[in-house]
Order: sequence, then C-alpha cells, then structure tokens
Amino acid sequence: MTSSNPVDLQSRHARKILALFVMTVLGVGVLIGSTTETGGWYENLQKPVFNPPNWIFGPVWSCLYVLIAVAGWRTYQHCPRGRLWQVWCVQMVLNFAWTPIFFRLHLIWPAFLVLAILLCLVSVFIVSAWQRDRTAAWLFMPYAVWVGFAGLLNLTIAILN
Repeated sequence: MTSSNPVDLQSRHARKILALFVMTVLGVGVLIGSTTETGGWYENLQKPVFNPPNWIFGPVWSCLYVLIAVAGWRTYQHCPRGRLWQVWCVQMVLNFAWTPIFFRLHLIWPAFLVLAILLCLVSVFIVSAWQRDRTAAWLFMPYAVWVGFAGLLNLTIAILN
C-alpha cells in the first residue's frame, strides 16, 4: 500500500478479483446463516429489550459482508502477503465461526469471547489500514459498530441466561 507501487484497482483483472471476493464472503456468510437454525433454543433464551427482530440480521450482515469483501479485496490487491491481509483473514475466520459456536453448539460465553477478539481484530484492521488505505478502513467502520453491538447483545444474553 505504498505510493511507490500503485495498484490499478480499475483494471479488468482487479474487478474480477473483486467479484470473487464479494461472491465468496457474501456466499459463505449466506450459506452459514441459511444452514443454521436458531430453533427453539434461541427463542427460549431471555433477551434484552434492545434485541432487534430476527429478520434484521440477514440484511445487515449481507450489507456488511459486501463492505468487508471490498475492504479485503483492496487489502489483497495492495499487499497480499502483508500483516493487514493476515488480520483480514483471521477476522474473517472468527466472523464465520461465531454463528455455529453460538447457534449450533449453544456456547454463549465462548461465542462472546469470539466477538471480543473479532472486535479487537476489526479495530486493528481499521487502525492499520488508516495510513495505507483509508477507504478500506472506512469500509470496516460499520462492521466495527455492528460487531460491538453484537458483542453487547451476546454478553447480555449470556448474563441473562
């Protein structure tokens, strides 16, 4: 992400990689979400008053996954072997791991720990990207807010149950 080695993000090849990033991140997110039943277990948990309706999670995560994918693509295009790319990959693994940990395994406290670590990595990404690719950093800001909210929601559910 240095000015001495600019990357053409507008090239046809770069746009193909962008499409691959969006399809992969959004596709995996939708696959995990659509194959994970919340079922009676989740419905029977005590939830805080600020718990949003279930229908909101799909659209919000779909939008966030597009932003995450674009940030990942930009990072990969600029520095495919760098620390920032590694942070993006690890946060993606944790992101995808949370749903099965919470909903399939019913491990509320470990799921909260995953979100806490995820929020730290998202924050590291934003801070690290800020000087190199401010657009990628900005793309992660709504994600940071939502992961913070999800962490608060997960923590509150853990405490109530």
